[in-house]
Amino acid sequence: MNPQRTAHGLGLEPVAADWPALHETDIEQLLHDYPQLGPLQSLHWHSPRPFSAAGLITTGEATVFVKRHHQHVRQAAWLEEEHRLIAHLHRHGAPVAAVLPNRHGATATTQGVWTYEVHHVAEGLDLYRDALSWSPFQNTRHALAAGQALARLHLAAEAYDAPQRQTQVLLANARLIEQSNPLEGISSPYLADKEWRTQLGELLLPWHAELHPLLREQPPLWTHNDWHASNLLWNADGSVSSVLDFGLADRTFALFDLATAIERNAVPWLDLDTGGIARADLDSVDALLAGYHQVRPLSTRDLLTLSALLPLVHVDFALSEVAYYQDVVGSTASADIAYYAYLLGHLRWFAGAEGQRLLGHIRRKSV
Repeated sequence: MNPQRTAHGLGLEPVAADWPALHETDIEQLLHDYPQLGPLQSLHWHSPRPFSAAGLITTGEATVFVKRHHQHVRQAAWLEEEHRLIAHLHRHGAPVAAVLPNRHGATATTQGVWTYEVHHVAEGLDLYRDALSWSPFQNTRHALAAGQALARLHLAAEAYDAPQRQTQVLLANARLIEQSNPLEGISSPYLADKEWRTQLGELLLPWHAELHPLLREQPPLWTHNDWHASNLLWNADGSVSSVLDFGLADRTFALFDLATAIERNAVPWLDLDTGGIARADLDSVDALLAGYHQVRPLSTRDLLTLSALLPLVHVDFALSEVAYYQDVVGSTASADIAYYAYLLGHLRWFAGAEGQRLLGHIRRKSV
């Protein structure tokens, strides 16, 4: 029987993981499809990330990172959409860890109800290994380097022209907010007994009216969509050495990724769980934008679009989380948190004093 593990939850405290931990027996069976790696020697670290089970293993030939998904979350074809992006970025010099093919030449391996992927270990210091989502940068030097690295990743992705992903759940993108009437694009059994049209009409549509005309100007680009410090590895001088975890990647546009980076790193959202006000770190915002601008310059129009986008950049992923927790995991309690605290709570925050402080700060930078 696989051991129970804890994982990062939707709040400050660890929770029982949605999926059982990797087990040596599972890995030994998987390695039959990766003869180049040799036999398993040890399974010596389990990731605390919540949506899959993952860890580091050492075999007779290498140490590699193994990640296992339930097929309701990632089927092989869905996972390989992500892997083709990683391969493109690797060919274009981006610091990403290559995915290993199995004995059939595929980068995703299906065993029973599970889908596996095996990556080379990325280079660098894992300074944020245990950091929760929305934890801040340790310093503005890291924020500057993260902005530079994100811009370089976007340059490497410019020639990649694959269509949007077909993955069904747990994607971060702008498909809903790009629609002229986003409420018409929402369909979820979870919402059947909720006043969601009224709630989102009040909280989402005013932001959308300002943003939607600006989205037509955005050239499409494949983006990372989870640009948090814990998805980066670091050099001793504070620069970024590797980029991890393209699980939420999709075809969006560059400012969507940059807005996500601000949302993920500069607002301590979990403070709201303890009655705090979640005061944005404007120094980190400035450093992140400065780093990005050094590599891929931002125009006045870009900054205005960024400020209009920030209140809505979480919307598609929040609804995707609702679907994951309700339809895949079967946890209405977690779906409630994703809907009320994440989707609606963040919309309300941007309408309040602290959200207006952040948006006004970005708008003033465009003057």
